[in-house]
Amino acid sequence: MGFRIDKQTLNDLAILSAGANKSVYEIFNRTHTRGGAKVLEEMFQYPLSEYDLVANRSAAIHYYQECGMEFPFRAAIFDAIEFYLDNTDTRSQLMSQNNTLEWKVKNLMGAETGYTWIQNGILGCLELLNTLNDFLNKTGSTDSKDVTEVNVNLKNLLDNEKWAWYAGKKKINYEEAVVYDRILRFEERENFRKILHYVYLMDVYIAVARVAKERGFAFASVLPAERNVLKIKGAFHPFLAKPIGNTIEVDENSNIIFLTGANMAGKSTFMKTFSIAIFLAHVGFPVPAEAMEFSVRNGMFTTINLPDNLSMGYSHFYAEVLRLKKVVMQLQQTKNLVIVFDELFRGTNVKDAYDATLAVTEAFAGVPNCLFLISTHIIEVGLVLKERCKNIRFVYLPTKMEGSKPVYTYRLAEGITNDRHGMIIINNERIIDIINGEGGKS
Repeated sequence: MGFRIDKQTLNDLAILSAGANKSVYEIFNRTHTRGGAKVLEEMFQYPLSEYDLVANRSAAIHYYQECGMEFPFRAAIFDAIEFYLDNTDTRSQLMSQNNTLEWKVKNLMGAETGYTWIQNGILGCLELLNTLNDFLNKTGSTDSKDVTEVNVNLKNLLDNEKWAWYAGKKKINYEEAVVYDRILRFEERENFRKILHYVYLMDVYIAVARVAKERGFAFASVLPAERNVLKIKGAFHPFLAKPIGNTIEVDENSNIIFLTGANMAGKSTFMKTFSIAIFLAHVGFPVPAEAMEFSVRNGMFTTINLPDNLSMGYSHFYAEVLRLKKVVMQLQQTKNLVIVFDELFRGTNVKDAYDATLAVTEAFAGVPNCLFLISTHIIEVGLVLKERCKNIRFVYLPTKMEGSKPVYTYRLAEGITNDRHGMIIINNERIIDIINGEGGKS
């Protein structure tokens, strides 16, 4: 069973956002090949929930970082190879009888373009095989299971008697091209595709290792699911230029994190930071933190930027209720989930929001195998939960006042805040004065 995640969560965390928005994928997409970029995207779409798979992938990336390995292939050859292998129309296959005087004249004049892409594809394949052979001959043994498996599979694929002639080949004549084309593009196409797959996988591992080193990301230590442990030291949001790290530690006796804080104190940013670290850890990638230890989970569902569903006629509150129902159904089906809610029931009145937040959080406290992060402005809920539930850890993001100006530390503190600075911010922006026609006065 894979790691369960949905579109809402991917959007909340900007995992695969395209266009003008930043994405976590784009941070790591430093691959040399389009094939590598596609493999990377598949890893992001299908995180891992098996302890061994997560540990093995993380160890492979760590190996490439430790040895400082560079991608050994020329990136330019892969487009030619892919274009070549994708054309399997037998009518384009080179034939010996086509090597006529007329064809030679056309080829010299550049009129015979059909041969050019075939020739470029064959030469690209030959260069890849020779570079790969040199690379594997220089590669020593490693404790990484994934790296060893890739190298062994590549050596086995290279040891193919049908292309034993590749060694040292840099130029080809037409008769050689006829033979090579038949073998590479038709008879052994699937085996060559397997070589490309492992090369693209290597491309991803090397790229991720380089990004992690440049950005100061840490390799997370993975534990079996039964432990229900999460320790993150110095976690920071990867999009921020000068992020402030935070540390959080929970276990089976404190599997709910109850977060409070004033507006603009950084609650949503922390929740995204927390969730991105968990997501990347389950991809097997380094995480934006100083250190991390976690029990492998079966999935994660966040609700941070929930849109209204106007097309269905739903209010924001009803959209929240439907989202909560979907997550609760997941809880019934799957153990060991991570659930994140930013400001439960913000779309309704304060009394209903209080009652609903209290009831739902208290119910979550009865699900010990999952991990919850809940934020709210309604601090009175926390005071009641503190008396009723023993497995909730209360943290807040402080606000310090410098005169009438709120200053945010963005560092977690233990407890429940009583900060309420909404009217201070409104007054600082002189909203009432503007309404009263005094906006131009200083």
